[in-house]
This record gives sequence, C-alpha cells and structure tokens, in this order.
Amino acid sequence: MVFRKPPDGGWGWVIVVVSFFTQFLCYGSPLAVGVLYLEWLDAFGEGKGKTAWVGSLANGIGLLASPVCSICVSSFGARPVAIFSGFMVAGGLMMSSFAPNIYFLYVSYGIVVGLGCGLLYTATVTITCQYFDKRRGLALGLISTGSSVGLFIYAALQRELIELYGLDGCLLIVGALSLNILACGSLMRPLESSSSPPPEKMCVDKVPDQYFVYHEKEKTVEENISILEKGYIDEKCVNNVPDCKQESILNKNVLSSINVNEKETYKKKVVEQTNFCKQLAKRKWQLYLTYWKETVVLFKNKVFSALFVAILLFDIGGFPPSLLMEDVARSANISEDDYYMPLISIIGIMTTVGKLVLGILADFKWVNTLYLYVTTLLMTGVALFAIPFAKSYLTLAMLSGILGFLTGNWSIFPYVTTKTVGIEKLTHAYGILMFFAGLGNSLGPPIVGWFYDWTQEYDTAFYFSGFCVLLGGFLLLLVALPCWNACTNQSSKLPPNTYSYKVASNA
Repeated sequence: MVFRKPPDGGWGWVIVVVSFFTQFLCYGSPLAVGVLYLEWLDAFGEGKGKTAWVGSLANGIGLLASPVCSICVSSFGARPVAIFSGFMVAGGLMMSSFAPNIYFLYVSYGIVVGLGCGLLYTATVTITCQYFDKRRGLALGLISTGSSVGLFIYAALQRELIELYGLDGCLLIVGALSLNILACGSLMRPLESSSSPPPEKMCVDKVPDQYFVYHEKEKTVEENISILEKGYIDEKCVNNVPDCKQESILNKNVLSSINVNEKETYKKKVVEQTNFCKQLAKRKWQLYLTYWKETVVLFKNKVFSALFVAILLFDIGGFPPSLLMEDVARSANISEDDYYMPLISIIGIMTTVGKLVLGILADFKWVNTLYLYVTTLLMTGVALFAIPFAKSYLTLAMLSGILGFLTGNWSIFPYVTTKTVGIEKLTHAYGILMFFAGLGNSLGPPIVGWFYDWTQEYDTAFYFSGFCVLLGGFLLLLVALPCWNACTNQSSKLPPNTYSYKVASNA
C-alpha cells in the first residue's frame, strides 16, 4: 500500500483528537484500577498478590501482545481494528460486573480489556504516524496524554460511581462510556494514495519459468488420466449399451489424438502448483530466518541490550505505585477525611505534565535523550525507596506527583529507541522492548502484593522495587558512558543505522 506524503495537519488534527479520546476512554479504567483493586480485595477476600494480577494483566497483556497487535493493524488497517477493539474493551468491562470470582476477572478484565487496549494503542500510534512527519513528536505527545488524563479523571469517577451504584454498576457505566471508542474509530480515515495502482496478487501464472523445473516423474498423472478415460467410456456404455463398442473405439481414437496434449497440460499445472507452494514456503521460511537474524544483530548492540533490561526492571518496580498507592495509604492508617484528591489522580495528572515536559526537552539538540531517560530511572528508584518513610497524606501525595512526573518518560522512550537502533529498525526493536515492558507490568504488582502477603507491610516490597529500577538505570548508564563506547568500538563495530551516544553538546 502506497501512502501520500504526511500532511502534518488538516485531517491529521482530527486524528490526533480522536486518538486522544480513544486512549482516554480505553486506558482510563485500567490505569485507575487501583480504586477497583480495593473493592475486589473486600469482595473476594483473596490475597493482595493474587488480586493484583487483574490490574497487572490489564496493563501488561497489550504490551506482551504488541507484535500480534502490529500485525493486525498492518493487515486490516487502523479503523477496523479500533472499532473491533472498542467492542472488546466495552464488553470486557461489562462482563467484569458479573464476575463471580477473581479468576473470572483475569479473563474479562485482565485479558479481554488488556488486549483491546493494546490493539487501540497500536492503531492510534500507527494512524498518527501516517499523518505526521515533521510534527510527529508533538502529535504523539498529545495523544499519549489521553491515557494520563483518563487516569486522572477515572480515578475520581470510579470512586464516585462505586459510592452511588456499587462496584457492579460502576463497571457497567464505565463499559457503556467505552462504546464511544466506536465513534472515534470511525473517524480514523486511512491516508492512502488514490492514484496508486492496486498491488499485484501472486498467482500461479506469474511464477517465473525457472520455478517450473521438475525432475521427478509424476506417476499419479498417468493414473489420473487413465481413470478419466475409463470413467468417460463407462458412462457412455451405461447410457447406450448397443453402441458401446463402437463409441469405445471412437473415444479411444479421439483420446489417443489429444492424450499427449492433455498429459502435458496436466503435468504442467501440477508442476506449477507444486513449485509455487514450495517457493512460497521457502520464502516464508527465509522471512522467519531474516527476522531472527535481525533480532540477533539488535542484541549485539550493547546499548539496546541494556535498554531492554532497564525497561523490564523499570516496569517491575515503577508500575506498582499506580496500582497500589491507594492501598498503601490505607495500610498507613491515613483517614479518608485527609484526602483532598485520590493519589492515583495525582499520579495521572503529573504523568501528563511529565510527558509534555520531557517530550519538549527531548526536542532540544543539546539534550542527550539517553542520559535524560537514565536520569528519570535513577530518580524513580530514589522516590520508591522513600515511600516506606511516608506516613502522611501530604508526603504520599508529593511522592505520587514525583513518580507520576517521572513515569512520563514513556514519551521519550521512542526517541531513545530510534537513536539506539536507527529509524529503519525502529518497528522491530520497539516491538521487542514493548514485549519486555508488558512482562514487567504483568509481574510488578503481583510481586509487590506477594511481598505484602509475606511480610504484612509494604516497606520490603518498595525497597525491592527501588532496587530493580536503580539497577536498570545504573546498568544503562554504565553501557552508555563514553569510555565504555570507546572500548567497545575498538573491538567491534555497531550495527548499521545505530547511533553512538557520546557526551557532547550536540549529542
């Protein structure tokens, strides 16, 4: 499919608006699942680790399935995928209102809603990148704030709906609101070139002649032709018995005259189809091998290898606060009268600010985006270590704001990936990194919950979380240091289209 040049405006701004509201509607409830987490703890009486799986699956399964989501969007287009995913998110939320146990929620809320969110994220990012080139960073920054604004609003909205209509009513209403995704998806008009010719379909007639070389004897061809001859003669004999012998002789004469041509035509068709299937299978196998060869080349890049470890450890340690902060406050015996705003809402609004500020900083030439990303990791680790010492709403609110702002580093992560592997390998590398990010999202909250079930306090859990994030940050910093790059560049060259990070004013 051939696309026109990105207009960097026009209908593209409509795409930005509907993508913003799509992420707002689909990610609002999963990111603010901490409010529902408290209700599920009371309703089902399960452990914190087991209950935390619901929210972690909802936020991680979409990233784990990012390669599948990318294939779906590439095959069917952003608009059909967005409409279908809207039904998935709305249906999953409504089904969750009838959940009899926590295991039902694993499927309805964790897998169905999570997979729908992953498909919608891929669709919105893909359609936005098609419409923008020079202003792509701004456009992606604007649509990414939709999920953060959704977190801010849905945290308060779900709490209010639970008080008015209960947990089941809250999920039904939130699911009904998600149906607005269908209207947003219908406006995602693909950017296609109307003058471009349709792609040629592969068929047997267009297979090159060299594929028709076939050195084996086809015994089944002779057998099939003899069966056809016998069937033709038998049919005539049954219909007209007296003339059977005469027609049999005539038929043999006719068949003998065209027998050679039919055999050659039949052989040619069989050979063409056989070789076409062989070449198609060979081509698919070559693509499969090429994919794994490119993956191996990516991991030979020291910075990329450190980056995937850092993103995995960051999501294991940095994601749990957005899910468990409300329970942390309840475990600290903070009175609800002291609440001026839900802690999850603070995380949400500060994440929006962080995405915008960090995204703007990444556009400056004098800012090294890798070192900026490492700085956010190290500061996140320090903030996680400080959570056990926060015993009041004010200190927890300040730490929530800091963690929310630093979580906005998601907006610069594509910049870091592009500078590390090059624009040509961005899709491949980003899919791998998002898989590990989803793995971290899925494992982080349950691990913290299990620590609480084991120790009956959150201190050890957040020490572990802070250690994971700091370890990833220091590892990435060590690999990105100029002295390390100088040593590695002497022994081996970086893969093509790879950016070597150096401490310079115009890095």
